[in-house]
Amino acid sequence: MRDMGEKRRHHGHGHAVGSFGAGRHLEHEENKHKDQKLDMSGMNMETIPHLTMTLGHITTLDLSNNNLQNIPESIIARLLNVVVLDVHSNQLTSLPNSIGCLSKLKVLNVSGNLLESLPATIEECRLLEELNANFNQLTKLPDTLGFELHGLRRLSVNSNKLTSLPFSTSHMIALRALDARLNCLRALPDGLENLGNLETLNVSQNFHYLRELPYGIGLLVSLRELDISYNSISALPDSMGCLTKLVKFSATGNPLVCPPMEVVEQSLDAMRTYLSARINSADDGKKKKRSWMPKKLVKYSTFTAGMMTPGRAKVHGNGDGLLMSDYRSIDGHIASPGFLSMLSPRRLFSPRRNSPKH
Repeated sequence: MRDMGEKRRHHGHGHAVGSFGAGRHLEHEENKHKDQKLDMSGMNMETIPHLTMTLGHITTLDLSNNNLQNIPESIIARLLNVVVLDVHSNQLTSLPNSIGCLSKLKVLNVSGNLLESLPATIEECRLLEELNANFNQLTKLPDTLGFELHGLRRLSVNSNKLTSLPFSTSHMIALRALDARLNCLRALPDGLENLGNLETLNVSQNFHYLRELPYGIGLLVSLRELDISYNSISALPDSMGCLTKLVKFSATGNPLVCPPMEVVEQSLDAMRTYLSARINSADDGKKKKRSWMPKKLVKYSTFTAGMMTPGRAKVHGNGDGLLMSDYRSIDGHIASPGFLSMLSPRRLFSPRRNSPKH
């Protein structure tokens, strides 16, 4: 279809499209090549001309590199079989809501425009595999985007004004590549570990906004490339010691102290070894904390339901033991031999001398 534009310029018809002859020429070219692609890119159009041709058979529509400020709802609604829609490098401030009618759409490129948001109806494009919205003015993405776009494999939203990614991102289980660099991200969404197919993650150049990474980032079992450069991250999660498939990593421009930057720059193996050692030492510490607990204190702290102690009221409820009010704290002597003798079975179950006889 690009031949159409060249032929029209060659014959001196200018850049305007839309006459009856032009529409008939489009149909002729489409029938001639049978490539089901309509290419109207790079024609300096400010508006899309009225097209009389049938658009139902179009599978690829390229409107890129023009000066379009909007796309008519009616045209999008007629693209019932479009698989690829490319409108990058225009002056679009919004997308038509009818984009939700594109039930067969797999690739959408809206990069290089002036978009501040994406229509919620984009969630209806459930076959979408690639969404490129780089170089816009986006401040947020639809909150429930990930709940519907389960098949999305590539999400590119770099060079925008995003302060966060939607919480539903963790439901994009088919995602292979996520590019969110050059934004204002303050955090990454929870549940990141659910993205088991993610291979490439780029959250670089969020500068002073991004100060930490979630623990789940170390559980991305398929991750091969990770770029967190030029942020304000001082410590990497210990879980990153488990990223065994990682082959490319960049943390340049961060005030890293854990692990020290010299360890990171040494090699990926050195970084993994450092973080793995921290995990192991933390596990050892937990074992030591559990080991010092006196077993007898645990055994003597509860009694069976309905048990009576002399001079005390019967315990009612779920039978978990005596009420906390029945105990006296002895500061500094909780584990002393003298206190333990007070808890001996003979002392606990012997009636008090001044207790009434039953």
